[in-house]
Amino acid sequence: MPVFVTILRSFLKVGKMKLLYWLDEWLTHSRSQQQAQLPMSGGDLLDDVFVKYEFVDVNKPLLFTFSPAGTNVQQQDIDEDFAPWGYHLAKKQHVNVISFQHLGKSNWFRSRNLIFFLEQLTTLLEPFSYRLGYGLSRGGFAVGAFANLLQLDQVLLFHPVSTKNKALAPWDNRSSTELAQQFDWEGDYHDLDLGKAKGYIIYDPTNHIDRLHAKRYPELTHLRVFGMGHGTHATYLNKFGFYKQVAVDFIRYQQLDIAQFRQQTKTLRFKEDYYQSLNKANAYSEHRLGLLSKAHNILIDEKEAHVQEHQAQIDVQPLIDIALKHQDDHPQDAIQLLEMAQQLVPNDPLVEHKLRQLL
Repeated sequence: MPVFVTILRSFLKVGKMKLLYWLDEWLTHSRSQQQAQLPMSGGDLLDDVFVKYEFVDVNKPLLFTFSPAGTNVQQQDIDEDFAPWGYHLAKKQHVNVISFQHLGKSNWFRSRNLIFFLEQLTTLLEPFSYRLGYGLSRGGFAVGAFANLLQLDQVLLFHPVSTKNKALAPWDNRSSTELAQQFDWEGDYHDLDLGKAKGYIIYDPTNHIDRLHAKRYPELTHLRVFGMGHGTHATYLNKFGFYKQVAVDFIRYQQLDIAQFRQQTKTLRFKEDYYQSLNKANAYSEHRLGLLSKAHNILIDEKEAHVQEHQAQIDVQPLIDIALKHQDDHPQDAIQLLEMAQQLVPNDPLVEHKLRQLL
């Protein structure tokens, strides 16, 4: 009997890795027989990670999702109705999905049992020819770290952490970095390894640490949304459906319409409560301090970035965002920034609207 089958059956005896055992049997059938056995769903507990999966059609993409920070799910919270982050979204798009939910707060998908599972899983997914990865923050790290192993074709990452290896990212001085040092950051899959994967990374360029992590993904298309960095207002972006709509487009079409994406971010700027929420959420964030004095530098940086992306128009959003965040405490400064933005983009209706309110 092959050693691999022996290992799988030994895990089955203790109630683990049912998915690997099922896939190993499923692969012995013809493609039509494989399709006839679908849909198939289930879940496995892998030490400190719970995985839930559903296969619906061998001809549709297979999506991998990994949960972000901010949850404290425990093993006792897992029941038959529990769904990891991103699982329900994938089901609604009728694609195949394998979702990983970390358990506990300080968990970076570094479990040896999980890694062994992924190493075996990737050898059993041959029928699924197109594979996607979707992750936010800590989940973005996992998608990037396992992308080559899982042979992902396209990825969507929201302000991901590329690694917690201090030698590779010495500038990441968040408190989460120290907590993460309990894990091995020099062993396998401790850093991004995209392999052939292409796709998109969405982040806040005014967040210094987020920007430096994003620079470590030069293979991806960089899309910037100001004010959405770590510790700011992700819950408010969820409220406006921003994350969800971008993810749905990615899952459905395996690509994003960049022009439409930029329009969505502009539409977001028209929501007054967006700025009120942004101001409140950023009240104590480090990168908020000194934004007024850095406005010109941010604009220059963004102009260079947009030139590289072959954009004909300068993006004045950073000036507008800074002005609106400080309009109550520093109205004159806000007016000056808006007047500067108006000179660069004379027909921006939001700039004209806010200037009329402040003058």
